[in-house]
Amino acid sequence: MVGPRPNREVELSEHVELSEHVEVDDDAATEDSVLLFVGGPLDGRVEIRAARLGEPLPTITHVHLHGGPKVVHRYDLESLTEQTGVYHLRRN
Repeated sequence: MVGPRPNREVELSEHVELSEHVEVDDDAATEDSVLLFVGGPLDGRVEIRAARLGEPLPTITHVHLHGGPKVVHRYDLESLTEQTGVYHLRRN
């Protein structure tokens, strides 16, 4: 999780697994990452991102489909260490 990455976003929903949207990075770190979500509908969620998937994305988009209009939340990554980070809800 070192250094800036190009702005890439991945959509998360309750029905799609994250790994379906992520490219595999052959130069990935050897340790898994621990990611905490703060704010919005994902508040309190903790994800373990496998090292084989590469570095966590700088921005993640969560789309909530509930029978009405879709609700979109974006989370921006703040790296704490090489293997830990916090996704904060983006304020519009």
